[in-house]
Amino acid sequence: MRLLSWPSITQLLLAPLVVGARASEYNDYSENLLLKSLPGNSILASFRFVSNGTFDSHHSVFPRSLAQILQQSQTKELHLKFTLGRWDAEQWGRQVWDGRTAGGTGVELWAWVEAADDSEADARWTTLNNALSGLFCASLNFIDSTRTIRPVMSFQPAGHHSPESLERLHLLHGTLPREPVCTENLTPFLKLLPCKGKAGISSLLDGHRLFDAQWQSMSIDVKPVCEESGKCQLQMEQTKPYAGGDSCFPLSGVTDLPWSLSEMFGRPIRGSCPLAVVPTEEATHVCVNIAEQRSIFVSQGSEERKKSPELRCFILHENLDFDIVLPELSPSTNILLTPPPVYASRSLTGHGQERGGIQAVLNNPSSNSTVEFVYLESLPWFMKPYLHTLSVTISVKANRNIVQDIYYRPALDRKRGTQLEVRLRVPPGETVLLNYEFEKAVLRYTEYPPDANRGFDIAPAIISILDPTSQKSTFSIRTTSLLLSLPTPDFSMPYNVIILTSTVMALAFGSIFNILVRRFVGADEVIGGSLISKIRGHIMAFAAKRRRVGGSKPKTE
Repeated sequence: MRLLSWPSITQLLLAPLVVGARASEYNDYSENLLLKSLPGNSILASFRFVSNGTFDSHHSVFPRSLAQILQQSQTKELHLKFTLGRWDAEQWGRQVWDGRTAGGTGVELWAWVEAADDSEADARWTTLNNALSGLFCASLNFIDSTRTIRPVMSFQPAGHHSPESLERLHLLHGTLPREPVCTENLTPFLKLLPCKGKAGISSLLDGHRLFDAQWQSMSIDVKPVCEESGKCQLQMEQTKPYAGGDSCFPLSGVTDLPWSLSEMFGRPIRGSCPLAVVPTEEATHVCVNIAEQRSIFVSQGSEERKKSPELRCFILHENLDFDIVLPELSPSTNILLTPPPVYASRSLTGHGQERGGIQAVLNNPSSNSTVEFVYLESLPWFMKPYLHTLSVTISVKANRNIVQDIYYRPALDRKRGTQLEVRLRVPPGETVLLNYEFEKAVLRYTEYPPDANRGFDIAPAIISILDPTSQKSTFSIRTTSLLLSLPTPDFSMPYNVIILTSTVMALAFGSIFNILVRRFVGADEVIGGSLISKIRGHIMAFAAKRRRVGGSKPKTE
């Protein structure tokens, strides 16, 4: 994405985040923005919005619309992700906020619903999907039983729940890998914020600039947060990661090109939100993480707080615009990136329209520590994996304790999809290949989408990194989605057959109808004579009269 004098490749990541702290550490609402340089003349912008409230409050900052949905569906914890594109971990390094604020391609939703049994949980899950579909202008109502799974090892609650409450909670997870993220989803996202994108750092979220990128994500997370005294309230987490780049020849490693907030977003920050908490030395509005030797210029009406040589923070005034300008720096600075715990990629294997396979490549970049994670696959019902073909190979032949646990839930035709969870332990510096084969089902003609020849989107695999001591998920990674080609009939043939058949039937029917209905008679058989016969008779009589008149000779005296 090119923005004025910006470099030929620009990645911009907007990540509103709520830190999982206790409620006493925050007021009702706070926000801040972190800007960070990435390799290839790219910028990482991480937005952070924190909103606290309860169901019985006056909803000054916590949105009433979302609170009513959660209360009606008995949802105790909610995580909703909209994502489009791919995070390039090899170029950008570790994903922002440990991958907690970004989901897989399309729409990803999981929630803990309180219910007495599975049937009641499914009914409340449907209510939640339909309500969120209307609130965020998305197709969440299409998350039915065929797209819903119940993860066993991959997710743990992020909020504070009592042991009695955990026994009644049901975890449900659904995906829509084909759902795009666009402006109609951004508008409801901004309406959940107290300043509605009119003031504060949320004023930078302009759909005309945000949706010109290769990778972007939007997230809404709601969880209960309790104090030590036992007082609990709801905390809402909103994220909007974004990245772009459309040039074939990026200018990387030559120079650090200039950039500014007004160039990236098309406008400066319109002051601070009046409803946000007053920043302190620890809590500031905007921070910039760049190389120490690079110059930075800011507009008037802000107070600077320098926390380190590479981190410079600013406190904004309420009614003054704020802009940041960084001039060009040559030669470019080297940016040290933190690698993710696991490099993951996934692809389809095999050929033909009957069977296929999936191969996942999982690499541990660490040279001294073993990584343990859960690999989760959520497959549609028309992909029928053969569990006996599941194989996990590694270069270290002596280490056979790679697979720690497997959970498999087979699919039922047109009722539910396949759920596969594999818990793996990868030694330092090793690469694991996970392979399995599957069979492709033949759909009914009414089950094909309008663009059936394009293929069917398969949801990304979810990798949850586990903590060695607590065995809880600390990092989330999503692979890319897949495009599966199924046996597809030629939908133009019925049209051709109908047209040809109709033509033949029309010709045959018309000929037979004429033969059966029309009567053929001779002209002399018509009683009373026909008009043509009468006209012909008059012509013949007139011609005979003319001959008689012309043949008589005049008398001579």
